[in-house]
Amino acid sequence: MSIIIFLIILLVLVVSHEFGHFIVAKRAGIRVDEFSFGFPPKLFGKKIGETTYNFNALPLGGYVKIFGENPDEESTNGPESNRSFINKPKYIQAAVLFAGIFMNLLVAWILLSIGFMSGLPSSTSAVPAGSAVKNQALTITSVLPNSPADIGGLKTGDRILSLSTPKDSTDLTLSFLDPETVQSFVKAHNEEEITMNIVRGKEAINLKVIPEMSETNNIVMVGISMDTIGVLKLPIHKALWEGLRLTSDITVQTIKGFYNLISSAIVGKANISALTGPVGIVGVVGDAAKFGFIYILSFTALISVNLAVLNLIPFPALDGGRLLFLLIEKIKGSRIKPKIANAMNAIGFGLLMLLMVLITYHDIVKLL
Repeated sequence: MSIIIFLIILLVLVVSHEFGHFIVAKRAGIRVDEFSFGFPPKLFGKKIGETTYNFNALPLGGYVKIFGENPDEESTNGPESNRSFINKPKYIQAAVLFAGIFMNLLVAWILLSIGFMSGLPSSTSAVPAGSAVKNQALTITSVLPNSPADIGGLKTGDRILSLSTPKDSTDLTLSFLDPETVQSFVKAHNEEEITMNIVRGKEAINLKVIPEMSETNNIVMVGISMDTIGVLKLPIHKALWEGLRLTSDITVQTIKGFYNLISSAIVGKANISALTGPVGIVGVVGDAAKFGFIYILSFTALISVNLAVLNLIPFPALDGGRLLFLLIEKIKGSRIKPKIANAMNAIGFGLLMLLMVLITYHDIVKLL
C-alpha cells in the first residue's frame, strides 16, 4: 500500500511540474511534441493537435518533450525553427524553465491550505492570532539516529502521554508534560530505564529507553526533539494565508538544507547516508499513512517543495542548470554551442542517476 501511495504522490508532483513547462510553452507558441504520464514502454496514446499524449507502463512521474529544448539542426534552422524553444527570446525560455518549479510551489501551497481548512497538525508556538489549537499533545518532532530513543523504537510523530521508572513512583502525565519537564525528568534518571507511554496513530504503546550522557555537549539525553502539537483548523481566507506562509518557511529551510549539503560536499564532508531516496521515502509514506490522510497531504507538500528547490540548483540537466546556461548566453552575447550544452546536460543527468543509485543503496542497507 505504501508503494502505491508513493507512486501516486510521485506521479502527481512530477506531472504537475511538467505541466508547468507544458502550459507556458504552449502559451508562448512553442511546439510541444509529447506529454507523457509515466515512462516507457508505452501503453497507449492519442495525438491531439500537434501534441501526443502518452500513458506509459512505469508510473514514476512523467515528462514533456518540447521542440528545441535539446537543440539540433532541425530545431535551430529547420522549417519550424520559429516555434523552437531555442529560438525564443531568453525571457520566454526562462519562463518555460521556471514554470515547473513554480507549479511545485503552487501545489505545496494548495495542499497546505487544504490541510489548514481540514485541520492541520501545528505547533502551539506558531498559531496565528485569534485561532486555537485543539487536541494538544507533546509530540516527538525528530529522533537522532542511533540514539537511545532510536534504539528504543521511538519515531517522529509519536505523542508522549507519560514517563515513569521502575524505581521511582513518579509518573509524568499529560496534564503537565512539556519539553522542559521531560528533559528534567530524563536528566534526573541518567542510565536508568524509563518507560515512555506514547500514542502512535491510534495505538497506545509502552517503549523503554535508557538515557545516556552526550559526548558532544555533556548533557543527559535520549535523542529526541519535542514540541506541543495540536490540530489547527482555519477558515478559507486564513488557511490560504497560513498555507502561503508555511510554504515560504519550508522553502527557505529547504534552500538552507541544500546549501549546507552542497557546501559539505565541496569540502568532502557530506554524509550521503543522511539523504533519503525512493526506497526510504516509501517507508516515510507508510509512517505518514498510519497517522491519517492529512499527514500524507503535508508530506506531499514537503516533497513538492523539495522538488522545486532541487530543480533550482544550477546543475546541468536540472532546470536551474538550464537557467544558468541562459544567463551565461545573456552575458556573453552568443549562444552556447548545442553540442556542448547537450553533452553537459547528458553528463549531468548521468551523475544524478549515479547519485540516486548510491542513495537507494544506502536506503536498502538501512532496512537490512
